[in-house]
Amino acid sequence: MSADDDDTRTYAVVVNDEEQFSIWWDDRELPAGWRREGTTGTRDECLARIDEVWTDMRPLSLRRWMDANAATG
Repeated sequence: MSADDDDTRTYAVVVNDEEQFSIWWDDRELPAGWRREGTTGTRDECLARIDEVWTDMRPLSLRRWMDANAATG
């Protein structure tokens, strides 16, 4: 049995301005630059949500730069 098996805390899925995802304890104030995505639950539930929605690991600014340069290149 791992330490994660005993974790009864509620987590929240959070996202930053670069559309990068993470989890944070639901009862804690978020660090600057992060906002709630809307999903809360167990650690595993939140990580499963991130796996579902975070399909492109590139930061938003890089995706925009690549799109702009592909259009002009």
